Amino acid sequence: MEETDKKPKKAGARLCCICNQTRAALKRPKTFDQICKECFYKAFEEEIHRVIVNNQLFKPGERIAIGASGGKDSTVLAYILSELNRRHNYGLDLFLLSVDEGITGYRDDSLETVKRNELQYGLPLKIVSYKDLYGWTMDEIVKMIGLKNNCTFCGVFRRQALDRGAALLKVDKLATGHNADDIAETVLLNILRGDIARLSRCCSITTGEDGPIPRCKPFKYTYEKEIVMYAYFKGLDYFSTECIYSPNAYRGFAREFIKDLERIRPRAILDIIKSGEDFRIATTTKMPEQGTCERCGYISSQKWCKACVLLEGLNRGLPKLGIGRIRGVNNGRKKDINQISGAKSIESKQCGALDF
Repeated sequence: MEETDKKPKKAGARLCCICNQTRAALKRPKTFDQICKECFYKAFEEEIHRVIVNNQLFKPGERIAIGASGGKDSTVLAYILSELNRRHNYGLDLFLLSVDEGITGYRDDSLETVKRNELQYGLPLKIVSYKDLYGWTMDEIVKMIGLKNNCTFCGVFRRQALDRGAALLKVDKLATGHNADDIAETVLLNILRGDIARLSRCCSITTGEDGPIPRCKPFKYTYEKEIVMYAYFKGLDYFSTECIYSPNAYRGFAREFIKDLERIRPRAILDIIKSGEDFRIATTTKMPEQGTCERCGYISSQKWCKACVLLEGLNRGLPKLGIGRIRGVNNGRKKDINQISGAKSIESKQCGALDF
């Protein structure tokens, strides 16, 4: 074949900036480096390994539950932790922990993905459900309260459900798939709500050390876009449909704002996290003192935890009890909230709804 018959190389094709041998397949959103797939895998995995080691997230012999929803973040986390555990001899016993909120057409489908992950990664799976724990499904809650405040119920109930599931598994820590975008969103939400006291905790890579089961976030500095790219190129099995009840969630507005910032300046995500870490909090601004719920024994800064207050409202046909700042007037006087719910203060901050 003559030289003129050969197909010309595509214009603009670049070699990987790391190995300088293979054609670049993608541009990293975080660094703008144009690299090949294999170098992306190595860089992505090595960054997470360094985060785990530098922050001493795990100790040899620990039992670790991975919060598994079937979505991209938790699926990649399960895959990465199982791979790094073997590669670097972490010496961990890993488990998948899922929560069935009872959302027909969403959670039931995503749990099928988690069950496949259980077989694919060889990790034992534990599923806990709202129905078993609270006597309610999210479908039933939404039917009663509507779509406006349903995420409050789900966030509070899911946090406690994960802790209860982790206790059943007798694990030492719970690893969640919260990524850098999630944490930046939470920083903004806490600022917008004036909840400055929670900034340092929402930025911490490990929380709840003083509680029974600490939580850690190995993806604290990992961009959501890179998690999606990793899952796509690796061909991982994950569920990509958004929750049918969350389109109007307040967090969604913060998420869109973060995405707009990222398009202009990708570094903004990490800078927001850094700002949250470095905020100087006034000495007069303090987090509520933690105790235990008198009703269920869960951690709470009030007599009743937020989950028990919300559950009391549902069971008594008063679903808005405990949502925001509830004030009632009876013959020109404020109702005594204690008489309604038995809680010390229904107007207290939510128990762990936004701080991971």
